[in-house]
Amino acid sequence: MDFTMAQTAKTITTKRSPRTIAGAVSVSEDPGRAAVLGEYEGAIRLMQEGKFEKALSAFEKLLSSGAGQLADRVRMYRNACAAQSSKQKATFASSEERYDYAVSLLNDGHYEDARQQFESILKEKEDADYAFYGLAVLSSMTGSPETCLEYLTEAIRRNPQNRIQARSDSDFQDMTDDPRFTELLYPEI
Repeated sequence: MDFTMAQTAKTITTKRSPRTIAGAVSVSEDPGRAAVLGEYEGAIRLMQEGKFEKALSAFEKLLSSGAGQLADRVRMYRNACAAQSSKQKATFASSEERYDYAVSLLNDGHYEDARQQFESILKEKEDADYAFYGLAVLSSMTGSPETCLEYLTEAIRRNPQNRIQARSDSDFQDMTDDPRFTELLYPEI
């Protein structure tokens, strides 16, 4: 009886590999499945990084090339990416709303996204002094003093009130030691 229990314990702990009609197939021996798994993992990684547009196209590519047993999961993740992508596409009733959104991006450290929003405002409305002001703040925060001065000069040219605003704006703290900045903000001195 001890022999039977030992044999049963041995059978329980022994792991079997999957079998097909042709015999056992290892994932590492099936290059097609390994490629699909690699693409699947890459798409999941994109999704986790918040790159929903890229992940969506990766999942769609997987479905079109044949995802095999992963098809249901791929469809589920594709739908989740599509939903997240549509949430990210913000629509604005005015360029002022877009500006507020750009400032929030800037404050959260999403500098490139903020830059794109400020530039979009200028494409819609060339005389938007506040977009030039926003680009000046962005340039100051990202360590581009020359660009900051160019944008701030333009913002002040379009609306002299921006000079007063910039004097008390802490986002320009990195510019305070630059004599050109001081000259721009206090021309009468």
